[in-house]
Amino acid sequence: MQSQKFVLGLLLGGIFLGGSLVGCADQVGTTTTETTQAVSSDHVSDAVILQWNQIAVTTIGAKPPFPSTRFMAITQLAVFEAVNACTRKYEPYLGTVTAPDGASPEAAAIAAAHDTLKALFPAAAANLDTQEAISLAALPDSQAKTDGIAVGQAAAVAMIANRTGDGSTPPAFFVPPNSNPGIWQTTPSCSPSGGAFFHWQNVKPFGVDSASQFRADAPPTLPSRAYAAGYNESQAVGDINSANRPQDRTDVAKVYAAQPPHVGWNSMARQLAGERHDNISRTARIFALMNMSLSDGHVTVFESKYYYNLWRPETAIPRGAEDNNARTTASAYQPLIVTPCFPSYPAAHGIGAGTASQVLRHFYGNGDHNLTNSTPNVPGVVLTYTKIEDIVKDVSDARVFGGIHFRYDLDEAEKMGRKIGRFNIQHWLERDHGHSQDYGNDEDDGEDGED
Repeated sequence: MQSQKFVLGLLLGGIFLGGSLVGCADQVGTTTTETTQAVSSDHVSDAVILQWNQIAVTTIGAKPPFPSTRFMAITQLAVFEAVNACTRKYEPYLGTVTAPDGASPEAAAIAAAHDTLKALFPAAAANLDTQEAISLAALPDSQAKTDGIAVGQAAAVAMIANRTGDGSTPPAFFVPPNSNPGIWQTTPSCSPSGGAFFHWQNVKPFGVDSASQFRADAPPTLPSRAYAAGYNESQAVGDINSANRPQDRTDVAKVYAAQPPHVGWNSMARQLAGERHDNISRTARIFALMNMSLSDGHVTVFESKYYYNLWRPETAIPRGAEDNNARTTASAYQPLIVTPCFPSYPAAHGIGAGTASQVLRHFYGNGDHNLTNSTPNVPGVVLTYTKIEDIVKDVSDARVFGGIHFRYDLDEAEKMGRKIGRFNIQHWLERDHGHSQDYGNDEDDGEDGED
């Protein structure tokens, strides 16, 4: 699929640098002898990938979570495209960016991240320029460096162009059609306009075919046992004054309420990559796949949210007498954390956890890690993990014990997210030789994850 896009890009006049279509060196000053074959990048550090991932997260800052994952995906795909134009190790994402022999993949990564972020956040230009100058100063001046910068600049231009008019603007809102039992209603956090991010289902995905490709299965019906189980759990542990919520679950709820998914999951990715010290190509690929999957998950989840339009615990529990379920009892209810202004099912945090964990487990394995997560907005709380799946469990608990979701919202979302992560791994940025699907055990790449 992508090899065809690459050839088409060349035929239509892709971005050529130095008049050459050859692969790049794996180190500054090293040249290839086979101009049509991928060149190993095994000895080029991934340090600039981690550095500019952190700069990207910081530059995006406290933006809403769904635009933020889109910004991260654009940036990391530009970085991947630039690095891969040099190393030619994987099939490209766009296939229109090429590089002269010997171009530095490190310089390409720096320039791609810088120019992409500068285009997305022009107000941050001065700081980004300073960071770029510092990063580039660590590389020796050479033709390889100059060529690498040009490759990165071309990749940034191509990715920004690819996402222009992708449906992320203008914003649109949703007004509930009626107040029938089960139908989502506005909650105190809503603006007068109604449900937020109604338009996000129309954003062009980065990898999946459409927002509805992995639509959630139907939620439990109101009279069902499954609905009652979710209702009763949230009622018991999610209220702000609940005596059934342990302190550690309160901490988890507050951390994941205060920390946007792009911040937490990219922190996990940097820590995992830091444990291994992989090469630049591999880490650029992993970070691109994780962030494009996160963004695709958020596009997908809004299609399902507004398709099913299911009420939140904050609405459902006080109206328990209306749900035609003898296993539920109405009560006053105020959630521990603020309820977002859009339907409950399925959960956005859950789909993000499913997508990101699927990619990270695939490449890094589930266990034997030393990971920490914290946010300055919840001082004194540091979450520690040895398994990636334990993060997923905490994200699920955070939304239930936080009082804003039913458990089945998270369970379904996680399943959706895993499907999205698997799809993108199997269909995008595959190894260049043979174009075979990579399930995490490629000896050349050192992948030792589990699916």
